[in-house]
Amino acid sequence: MRIAMGQLASGTDTAANLRTIDAYAARAAADGAALAAFPEYATYEKKMIDSTFPTVAQPLDGEVGRELSRIARHHGIAVVAGLVESSPDPSRAYNTLAAFGPDGALLAAYRKIHLFDAQGFRESDYVAPAPTTDPVVFDLDGVRFGLMTCYDLRFPRQAEALSDAGAHVLLACSSWVPGELKTKQWRTLLAARAIENSLFVAGICQAPPVSVGNSLLAGPMGDVLAELGLEPGVLAADFAPEELASVRAHFPTRSQRRYL
Repeated sequence: MRIAMGQLASGTDTAANLRTIDAYAARAAADGAALAAFPEYATYEKKMIDSTFPTVAQPLDGEVGRELSRIARHHGIAVVAGLVESSPDPSRAYNTLAAFGPDGALLAAYRKIHLFDAQGFRESDYVAPAPTTDPVVFDLDGVRFGLMTCYDLRFPRQAEALSDAGAHVLLACSSWVPGELKTKQWRTLLAARAIENSLFVAGICQAPPVSVGNSLLAGPMGDVLAELGLEPGVLAADFAPEELASVRAHFPTRSQRRYL
């Protein structure tokens, strides 16, 4: 299967962000990708999460969701992108990944579980955590994708739960905050989640300066199959889900798990 990673430099102009997503989805479809994945907060992003996030939040079937659905349907490609979703609490939004199929139908919606209250940030001041910790997966052309967002990457049990739910590929859509050793941590954690669970992990990130860029696809042995640099762009990459059976036969860690 071929998927595309769309590395954005999103800002507060939602219409402009959606135009870029549309252009990147068109390029991904032309390159033969079955899916184009975009970062956390793809449709609205600021250096610091603030009180504007709840004010721009919309339901999944609002204007932003409808446009993402149209983009997927128009280009005949699945689209996964981060948006700001309204929640029952008017002072806090959900940080949501929405997945739309090539027919425009909503395949899955994942609301971020682990909010980024770290490194001087307080995401939870303006964003509500997911009401459930159930793993969120969806199927496309016989491949199962699991959804996680940015800070979730630091919590191995979440990746494990997605693996146990049958995921072949994890989409870690992120806006990884820059800082000391943060790019190294980003790359290391993506590879670690792939190795630990014998699956593929695609880390799709916002570009600098708000984030670290370096979107990449890691294989089940921790190898980097494709990678973007620091600039915005879209890159299609191939992977073979059937390789997972061989890796899991050599390293049957999922059946050997014992919690101490």
